[in-house]
Amino acid sequence: MAQTGLTYADAGVDIDAGNALVEAIKPAAKRTTRPGTVAGLGGFGALFDLKAAGYVDPILVAATDGVGTKLRIAIDTGNVDTIGIDLVAMCVNDLVCQGAEPLFFLDYFATGKLEVTQATRIINGIAAACQATGCALVGGETAEMPGMYHKGDFDLAGFAVGAMERGADLPAGVAPGDVLLGLSSDGVHSNGYSFVRKVVERAGLAWDAPSPFSQGTLGAALLTPTRLYVKPALAAVRAGGVHALAHITGGGLTENLPRVLPEGMGAEIDLGAWALPPVFRWMAETAGMQQAELLKTFNCGIGMIAVVAADRADALASLLQDAGEIVTRLGHVQAGAGVAYRGQLL
Repeated sequence: MAQTGLTYADAGVDIDAGNALVEAIKPAAKRTTRPGTVAGLGGFGALFDLKAAGYVDPILVAATDGVGTKLRIAIDTGNVDTIGIDLVAMCVNDLVCQGAEPLFFLDYFATGKLEVTQATRIINGIAAACQATGCALVGGETAEMPGMYHKGDFDLAGFAVGAMERGADLPAGVAPGDVLLGLSSDGVHSNGYSFVRKVVERAGLAWDAPSPFSQGTLGAALLTPTRLYVKPALAAVRAGGVHALAHITGGGLTENLPRVLPEGMGAEIDLGAWALPPVFRWMAETAGMQQAELLKTFNCGIGMIAVVAADRADALASLLQDAGEIVTRLGHVQAGAGVAYRGQLL
């Protein structure tokens, strides 16, 4: 008896499901259209017109990132609606630190078996964050790879491209005496989640347990999405007086602020200037973390730092506050190297 011919679907890849996903996300992607967007989803590549976006002599800036093992919490709880916000935030918050306006975004979504409803929820979150930051979702890749991922698992990566006019790149002009303005974070953001999960394991808690540091469940609290700083940060840059921006991601305050300081310059930060958010205090106490370890692992409540001219600090703090940010005057740039801390956070 002759064997029946195999199909791609027999191998575990459903092309029809992929097509259904593209149709499902087209309305969300369309809402992200901005000046410069040339075509919608479906082509072999995405076109973008820099002149239509208003640029005369542009320099392009690119960034790529993921959300790490925060995905594990999203997968285990089934709460996948905001993980796409994290993905966009981790890329576009980096772009703005170069002085660039994010222009367009592409995502890479890989899974063992494509579940159209789940994937649509994830990509709708990506589109919402793109819309909030003025960034067009111009395409991406959905990879169905049976045998590569456990059932229900998926991975995400993001790719963002931005632009600035030639000569407008940051950091620029950082000098001793510049003031450090800290913008509050919305919790842990998207770094250190392998450690976070270890702390939760040590505490003996499940994701659906009541959160020990906030309202609701622990899983929901730890899935609070990364804050999008793009529009307030760009408004501050355009107002003048911003010399640098530092996105506080993996490496915390200790490692990320020095990345935007010239050689021979460091910073002093007053740890008494802001209150450590409860999530970080709970983790530090549960894990027995020392203050130095906390400061080089997590954002500790400060998700972005603007390094600004001293005579512009008050005006820029007011501008950022009017844009919805909680702003803390953290300290200043000084001669030296690294970050020197005064006071206690714990």
